[in-house]
Amino acid sequence: MRIAYVCHYFAPEPAAPAARVHEMARAWVRAGHQVSVITTFPNHPVGRIPAEYRGRWWSTEELDGIRVLRCWLYAVPNRGIGRRGLDHLSFMLTALILGLPRLGPVDVVIASSPTLFSALSAWIIATVKGVPFVLEVRDLWPEAIVDLGLMRKGPAVRGLQALARFLYRRAARVVVVTRTFAERLAAQGVPRGKLVVIPNGADTRLFTPRTNGDPVRTALDLDGRFVVAYVGSHGLSHGLSALLDAAAQQPEVTFLLVGDGADRDRLLAERDRRRLGNVLMRPSVGKADVPGLYAAADACLVPLRDVPLFEAFVPSKMFEVLAAGRPVIGAVRGEARDILTRSGGALLVDPERGDQLARAIEHLRADPHLRAELGRRGRAFAEQHYDRDVLAGRYLDVLREVVRSA
Repeated sequence: MRIAYVCHYFAPEPAAPAARVHEMARAWVRAGHQVSVITTFPNHPVGRIPAEYRGRWWSTEELDGIRVLRCWLYAVPNRGIGRRGLDHLSFMLTALILGLPRLGPVDVVIASSPTLFSALSAWIIATVKGVPFVLEVRDLWPEAIVDLGLMRKGPAVRGLQALARFLYRRAARVVVVTRTFAERLAAQGVPRGKLVVIPNGADTRLFTPRTNGDPVRTALDLDGRFVVAYVGSHGLSHGLSALLDAAAQQPEVTFLLVGDGADRDRLLAERDRRRLGNVLMRPSVGKADVPGLYAAADACLVPLRDVPLFEAFVPSKMFEVLAAGRPVIGAVRGEARDILTRSGGALLVDPERGDQLARAIEHLRADPHLRAELGRRGRAFAEQHYDRDVLAGRYLDVLREVVRSA
């Protein structure tokens, strides 16, 4: 098949959406298919375009056999809904003006949402090409941005809701990343026959149990310390203030936060105000460096805010931590909590509860045998149920069916 993927986020950006698209597309190329990705110049989450792309409108490159068509956008940091809206709208336009003419023949077009605007571009591209359109929903827009307080209900939100309904109707299939997403969309009237669950997962060849965390520990002056790591976006949805609360209660533990995002500056200021010398914050790293960070950690945190909508969300980083054989402390509810319970690789606490988080850390710190057992169970669970290549094969089956039925 000739597959086109339209997505706002793509490698080398350090974000779960970028990893999903890259790893799925790479697996499809390995299976003998042609994959083209229409995306932006790298910039997320800091909103800075690398020097090699500045002054250009578009570029064509190849990554792991994937043809990557990059388009200009109005790049801004991942904060502030107004300017972010311009960022999203600009890529919607350049995907059509710059990406479509360079795409070539395809058999199916996939949109990875959010954003809804790039998904609209993908539908237009599919219509122009006369091929099926598949909508991949990784986030419930606009519900999530309303629940986070980034937008109030009003004309703009109603417009986004109407756009989402339009895209659901036009899609040959709606691929979602959690069962709860499927249930919620079915309740909104999306036919169950359209809905397919292809969850996030992990590259189990990259994320493996390692014992070579010493170089990272030495580089960060962590030798002899008990380390709890959080690696990922420091966004408004993650509730990372609870980590600072736990750090205040566990001064003998080092808390390593690696990443960027809309909440990072506030967290830095709060850490300094509270004089939490045991909280070490570092900027984002490339995907290839993440396994080494996990290897340097004694436990890893997977948190979400305590917002009802987030019971439908499953942070993709938890599959990577499980695959890496590290014990998870899950500060989540809903489907994510259910998965971690089944994995046998996690201790669970309530979201945004620093006191519970501190107790879970102390429990793990006191019991190295428990840490080893959680890591072993988590790795086995990730290999059996959430290997990204296996999930990519299931996704291919969906695409074949869509193309045959067109």
